[in-house]
Amino acid sequence: MSRLIIGLLGVLVAIKLPAETTNLAASKATNGVIQTTNAFEAAAATNDPVESEFKRLMAEDDAAQAEVDRWIQEDQAFVAAGGVASGNLRQRIRERMQGIAQGYREFIKEHPQHAKARVAYGSLLGDMNDEDGAQEQLEAALKLDTNDPAIYNNLANIYGHHGPVTNAFDFYARAIKLNPNEPVYYQNFGTTVYLFRQDAKEYFGFTEDQVFAKAFELYSNAMRLAPDDFPLATDVAETYYGVRPMRTEAALKAWTNALNIAHDEIEREGVYIHFARIKLMAKRFDEARAHLNAVTNTMYAEMKRRIARNLDEQEAEAKGTNLTSATNAPPKTNGPASQADKPSQDTGMPSRRLVGQ
Repeated sequence: MSRLIIGLLGVLVAIKLPAETTNLAASKATNGVIQTTNAFEAAAATNDPVESEFKRLMAEDDAAQAEVDRWIQEDQAFVAAGGVASGNLRQRIRERMQGIAQGYREFIKEHPQHAKARVAYGSLLGDMNDEDGAQEQLEAALKLDTNDPAIYNNLANIYGHHGPVTNAFDFYARAIKLNPNEPVYYQNFGTTVYLFRQDAKEYFGFTEDQVFAKAFELYSNAMRLAPDDFPLATDVAETYYGVRPMRTEAALKAWTNALNIAHDEIEREGVYIHFARIKLMAKRFDEARAHLNAVTNTMYAEMKRRIARNLDEQEAEAKGTNLTSATNAPPKTNGPASQADKPSQDTGMPSRRLVGQ
């Protein structure tokens, strides 16, 4: 299920959208939850009625996801044009996906040893915010197949949300060991290390700087495998907000990379918002204002207004400070950002990009 759907239904943890293939099998990707489909592909080349039925279920799942994605995109386009968001969209999505969930339940009742069906159903339940149900299906799938990296990844997502976080670290590492060519495993692992820095310090025996280095190393591996993945690029760039002192130039470089692979003007303007924030934190007021002026989409209006207000206040304060202290010392520029400058979870990025934490 796409992160568009996830953004409306709820999520397991701040986990991301993977690439479309692994070195073991083709996979369906859902907000960092992978549904391995080697059984699905096998069904295409066999007359096994069980696998044929599983193939039909997966096709219905794909069709429902595509339909829901279209609903959300249409609603977003309507809002971007100045309209009001649909009040019943969330309910329509739930009703549409409930039918798919029922199909999985019936299939698993008839074929309880089908690990791939449990992975697919568990992923769907996670998308629908039934985390207990998702964990139950995934743990059952792990008992049936201990060599499927997607199961470890998906369970790690849940452990990253509910704990123990050390299990998430362990399971992401297992997923990577089983399939070192899937970027989402590195991305999810990096996100979890970044979010739970204290746990990571204790688990790895790291300092905080080493924890950041570990997160960036994992993100780097993900980017190497998926260099054109815009949501991944934004995740990497957003990580710099948590680093103190702020690494301004490294953060701007990361956002420039995201800008270069943005798909449309909505994504590009989301990046301009981040450029403005970082330039504001670095007291580069004129540059920050120029980036804000490039943002015209109404979906960013409130975010733009807040940043512009902060920009006016900080610039006025800086000018006042400079006037009173000019005889004693030169004004400070590009100083480290304070904790108060750290952005809220509302990142200003398009709503299809789920952050979740």
